[in-house]
Amino acid sequence: MSSDADLLADRRNLRRKLSLWRLLALLAVVVMVVGGALALTGNVPGGVSQAHIARVTMSGFISGDRRTLDMLSSLETSRASAVLLRIDSPGGTVTGSEAIYEAVRQLAGKKPVVAVVDGVAASGGYIAALAGERIVARQTSPVGSIGVIAQVPNVARLLDMIGVKVEISRSSPLKANPSGLEPTSPEAAAEMARIVADNFEWFRTLVAERRKLSPAELAAVADGRVHSGRRAVALKLVDELGGEREAIAWLEREKGVAASLPVRDWRPRSRSSSFGPWALAASLARAAGFDQFAAVLGRAAEQPAGVRLDAPLALWQPFGEK
Repeated sequence: MSSDADLLADRRNLRRKLSLWRLLALLAVVVMVVGGALALTGNVPGGVSQAHIARVTMSGFISGDRRTLDMLSSLETSRASAVLLRIDSPGGTVTGSEAIYEAVRQLAGKKPVVAVVDGVAASGGYIAALAGERIVARQTSPVGSIGVIAQVPNVARLLDMIGVKVEISRSSPLKANPSGLEPTSPEAAAEMARIVADNFEWFRTLVAERRKLSPAELAAVADGRVHSGRRAVALKLVDELGGEREAIAWLEREKGVAASLPVRDWRPRSRSSSFGPWALAASLARAAGFDQFAAVLGRAAEQPAGVRLDAPLALWQPFGEK
């Protein structure tokens, strides 16, 4: 009996030791995977524990997605001494551009922010640039396109040609109108024009306030045209010609930010994926029997996604309809 009891005790001790090593191995893997994920996504760029200048890139279509807004919010409490807002965007939705503008303005209350137009800053891209304390642009960068557009492709005649009729039942004449599936009524067209005009007035007011333009100066730039960087300086849409070097020189001169600080790229977290690093860590935790920890990692992997295109756009379309 004594030998059986000793054998049982030995097995229990061995099981405890194995569980401990399994836990330590899992934690090591999770630390490496999560650390790598954060470094890759930009939430924890290299050298984040040290003072640095953060570079945030706004490129492509601006939708005001949650991942970008969260990243801008996390910058507020980071070790970044200043922010370079690098812009290369033809615009996006008016609402999305407004959300980015407000997030950058809130960030600017904590860190100096300079917008650097490294490509194009048109429509919603220019709205984002307005959030910075200073705007620097290349000589040839298209800047401006201060205006709003709403487009609904109308395929009613095409449907008639192929013999398709869409039956529509509405609670009121203006519900989901215009729809593109039938001729737009004068009332629906007037309502769409009203929304565009209201958004445009908000945009104009923002430009006038941020760039300190007189009514005459605003009228000269708020007609939807884009301007080269050189012309934009003369029109007071841009403060200075140049790039990051000039922006950093201004930060040092006006804000006391050392020009010798490293510049680190900050990026939004990547979209969730069943093969992503967060999901991999959750799978490892689940396989080891740590279900609660796996659930926490699984929630960390969840990312909102999607771009809404059913809204008025502040978007430059150089090859669109004249």
